[in-house]
Amino acid sequence: MIYTIGQWVCQLFFTMFIRVEVKGKENIPEEGPVLLCSNHISNFDPPLIGTFLKRKIRFMAKEELFHNKLLGFLLSSLGAFPVKRGAGDRQAIRKGLDVLKKGEMLCLFPEGTRSKTGKLGKPLSGSGFFALRSEAVIVPVVIIGPYKLFRKVTIIYGKPIHFEKYRKERVSTKEATDIIMTNIQSLLERHQEEKDELI
Repeated sequence: MIYTIGQWVCQLFFTMFIRVEVKGKENIPEEGPVLLCSNHISNFDPPLIGTFLKRKIRFMAKEELFHNKLLGFLLSSLGAFPVKRGAGDRQAIRKGLDVLKKGEMLCLFPEGTRSKTGKLGKPLSGSGFFALRSEAVIVPVVIIGPYKLFRKVTIIYGKPIHFEKYRKERVSTKEATDIIMTNIQSLLERHQEEKDELI
């Protein structure tokens, strides 16, 4: 209930104050475990990613945000769960794997932090780990900003990456992460080329 209300509020905000263009929603599987892997340019990214999709999305959020009881309750109600940054948080890892095992959707930001330039940064290994240790379909996501009043922000959900062959080949976590980042980068460049052609 709170998640649905949150979606409605966010949709109202984005519709009124930011011109959002959504592409590729048809690439989101209607059921089964899905791992969304997105670039990260703003604190607005998590609500934007989940606002225009029918399926509920779970997120990892830095543990410090949950120290405030009210904010922690709100984040939990909206599908987020805490993760300790800069360390291998086994509890968060188990939680994330459990989300995917239940056939739900989990969103990660492979870079682990926001990019100030809009370009992709060096990724952490988390996305590759979850891709290999679960049966999830991986969907690359690209957000192109900046977030400014009445300016257009584009969010693109790319074609699903089916990881079965990589799991059978037993690729390393780094290789899996690189595959995901390559798809995000390709999606970003392809959209940029389309944008330049229109100018």
